[in-house]
Amino acid sequence: MISYRNAAAARAVRALRAARTTPAPVTTTLIVLCCAAFASGPGAGLVPAYGTGDALVRAQQAYFRHWGVIPADLFTGSARAALTPATALFVHGSWVHLLGNMLFLYVFGAMTEERVGRVEFTLFYVGCGYLALLGYAGAHADSVQTLVGASGAISAVLGAFLYLFPRARVTSVLPFLFFLPLRLPAWVVLPFWAALQWLAAGRAADGPGVAYLAHVIGFALGFGYAWARFGRPTRVKVTPAPASEGENQP
Repeated sequence: MISYRNAAAARAVRALRAARTTPAPVTTTLIVLCCAAFASGPGAGLVPAYGTGDALVRAQQAYFRHWGVIPADLFTGSARAALTPATALFVHGSWVHLLGNMLFLYVFGAMTEERVGRVEFTLFYVGCGYLALLGYAGAHADSVQTLVGASGAISAVLGAFLYLFPRARVTSVLPFLFFLPLRLPAWVVLPFWAALQWLAAGRAADGPGVAYLAHVIGFALGFGYAWARFGRPTRVKVTPAPASEGENQP
């Protein structure tokens, strides 16, 4: 078990070093950290020490309770509970949960990071993710179910991306069009996605499941941040370059 964890830690360190040389090091590092946290936890099923069957289920529940957000515990004044909206951003419940979130972060994170800047993007991601989970917990303050995942932070990235790059084309797969991949501008895709999250959050009034409300809060925070930070987008007037000597008419 010790040798496995040492090897996993060594691989994570090498991946983080490689991430620094990428065009979007913060986005890449966040993806690496989320994948490393999942692979080393009981949810992935890759560590034999967690056992199998009922033992594995108990290990998963204990792991999520330790690192995830429990709304009923969050507002008790406990310092450890107050940190869980930050730690929960790096914990995922299943392979599907992890890969879906990382795909969205990979697609929308790099351009947003480049526009915002590395340090500011890091603070933006963690801060908006924290507030999104906090808002969700406040709406379900009596719940004892655990909330994990980076969805709130990634939704904030989507909101900022919409404001910063509304005309950027995004490949989308729509079920009612027989899952045909389409290239649509962000101002079409992302508001449609946000509206679906809003409708789903309204129907999920009975308590936690998929944290649709955290998605809505994160998206609004991200869009609001980009609007407040960058203001009205400026138009750059392009002046034609002077003609070369050979192109000038005599």
